[in-house]
Amino acid sequence: MNYKLLFKFALLAGDIMLKNGAETYRVEDTINRILRTSHFRVIESFVTPTGIMATLDDPSIDMITYVRRIDKRTINLSKVELTNDISRQYCQGNLTIEEAYEELLTVNKKPTYSKITLFIAYGLVAGFFTLVFEGHYLDAIVATVIGCSLALIHFLFRRYELNKFFYDIVGGSVIALMAILLTKVIPFGMDMNVIIIGSIMPLVPGVAFTNAIRDTIEGNLVSGVSRAVEALIVAASIATGVGVMLKIYYMLQGGVGL
Repeated sequence: MNYKLLFKFALLAGDIMLKNGAETYRVEDTINRILRTSHFRVIESFVTPTGIMATLDDPSIDMITYVRRIDKRTINLSKVELTNDISRQYCQGNLTIEEAYEELLTVNKKPTYSKITLFIAYGLVAGFFTLVFEGHYLDAIVATVIGCSLALIHFLFRRYELNKFFYDIVGGSVIALMAILLTKVIPFGMDMNVIIIGSIMPLVPGVAFTNAIRDTIEGNLVSGVSRAVEALIVAASIATGVGVMLKIYYMLQGGVGL
């Protein structure tokens, strides 16, 4: 068996899954299942939201230990599903290690969602959540416009690789500013508060918060706490952006501050 290729395959599978929104316990389980096909004596992996550590050892080989840092994370569950499928097919003997590794490289190079898809998704999420929160259809139109603006900001930040938390602050500020302009200055929307609540939904860290709970339940306390802190910081960043802009607006109006 080409155990070095097996090790590279397991690490690449973990790398793709962790970068695209999988829970850490699922990443560990996938790596371990792949490495167990070697039937070697020592198989260990330890995964956190920011790194992967794995070891493969046996009296017949020189021990392999590898640490890989994960700097960037996003949400692309289709890549997680494809990686899961390839790893299962390999473990069931339907693919050779060479075939599985080649397919995984293809998945890794697969482009993320197109700009048009993200642009539409941001707008629809903001617009329909505004309706869910009992907003008027004019409020939904305003929220859709704001959602599309968030997508443009997202593209800009991704292009220049700027900090995500800074993006959340700027995004929150833009949401509040546009909601004020389109309800108070240009009275098109009906309810500024509902528009703001619906428009922040594309930024809400729902996946991070869900993964934090699932990792904690599975006993991965370090990963669970890390993801929970990440979700809280994102939520605080959004609230900061919205709060600062509303505070400025109320101060200019001479009304009661937040």
